[in-house]
Amino acid sequence: MGRLFGTDGVRGVANADLTAELALGLSVAAAHVLTEGSAADGARPTAVVGRDPRASGEFLEAAVVAGLASAGVDVLRVGVLPTPAVAYLTGALGADLGVMLSASHNSMPDNGVKFIARGGHKLSDELEDRIESLYEQHRTGEPWARPTGAGVGRVTEYTEGFDRYVAHLVAVLPNRLDGLKVVLDEAHGAAARVSPEAFARAGAEVITIGADPTGLNINDGCGSTHLEPLKAAVVEHGADFGIAHDGDADRCLAVDASGEEVDGDQILSVLALAMREAGQLRKDTVVGTVMSNLGFKIAMEREGIRLVQTAVGDRYVLESMKAEGYALGGEQSGHVIVLDHATTGDGTLTGLLLAARVAATGRTLADLAGVMQRLPQLLINVPDVDKSRVGTSPEIAEAVAAAERELGSTGRVLLRQSGTEPLVRVMVEAADIEQARAIAERLADVVKSALG
Repeated sequence: MGRLFGTDGVRGVANADLTAELALGLSVAAAHVLTEGSAADGARPTAVVGRDPRASGEFLEAAVVAGLASAGVDVLRVGVLPTPAVAYLTGALGADLGVMLSASHNSMPDNGVKFIARGGHKLSDELEDRIESLYEQHRTGEPWARPTGAGVGRVTEYTEGFDRYVAHLVAVLPNRLDGLKVVLDEAHGAAARVSPEAFARAGAEVITIGADPTGLNINDGCGSTHLEPLKAAVVEHGADFGIAHDGDADRCLAVDASGEEVDGDQILSVLALAMREAGQLRKDTVVGTVMSNLGFKIAMEREGIRLVQTAVGDRYVLESMKAEGYALGGEQSGHVIVLDHATTGDGTLTGLLLAARVAATGRTLADLAGVMQRLPQLLINVPDVDKSRVGTSPEIAEAVAAAERELGSTGRVLLRQSGTEPLVRVMVEAADIEQARAIAERLADVVKSALG
């Protein structure tokens, strides 16, 4: 059996790959692993459980709650809330673990189970491996230790979660948003109520699209993966800017008043300067990934801010931030982590902080984002190759070296293996898109020839 845990929990087609039985079994295993040591004071362990609006989340939530309670864990059901809200409440309520049911930006047939450790933090690989190993032991015949009678967990609806999370978001803002008109695209997802409420409480005039979840329409032609409706709405309403979330609202992309996209790298640039000005950017450093646009690196160097780059994935950004004490990090895709106020990427918080910067400076979002000029970036996927040899092939190394000589300091080349598919990703940045395309296509041909 392959590893169940991917880069962000256990994910698959609901009721096909991700069944009620799997969700229940994983939850029991997680309860055993993540509540170790919690019974020292005699209190029963507690879990916070939330979900996005997908129809399949209803039966999967029931399975997760049943698994946790059967393992002797008291469950606080917070209903439909963003992933960062469940992480925040797990920490704020002193819970032993949290569980979020969501497949993030994936389409509706998919769903996922994300486990959250004490304090609201993502699980380490070691904890995921322990959960998976214990689940597999039970699946192959080893029985669970099961409490009975008064030892079983109790299930409570925690309706205060919504207000507590929104109050937290508004409280961390450095200034109000009065005078701003903002369009919010909620992707018919988990932030459909939270984000508009938080922006309104902070003083903004709010227009919403994609805020009518039916359980079947999450991410359907809207949200951070489909910015066209937001671009049109911002221009139509004469808004100052727009914010787009994904299904579980752990990411944020923006659109300026003219309808131009402001991506995660640009958002990080704006927030990095704001935080440094406020004395909050520890070690004058921001964390990105190897996929961060070269324009981001150039802008940060010009502004005297150090950029640390990690492997692709917000979990690696977070690991670097926690290990070195950095305050800000994120990805081009819009996962932005402000560690003083959140333990994971929080799309609503990111949007609010971006809006606060616009309000405080009186500058447009386009002007603020102009601190960084995005270099043209071209990505080609080369399928059906032996990706394991991409780092050892002499032919590829020679081709990459030639491309780097041609680009000089005005561009860069990155070749990396896909984590889930038999393909190699070829990424080229250059000052000119045609140059980027020509080099990327040349390198893709070499990869296909050398590894095919």
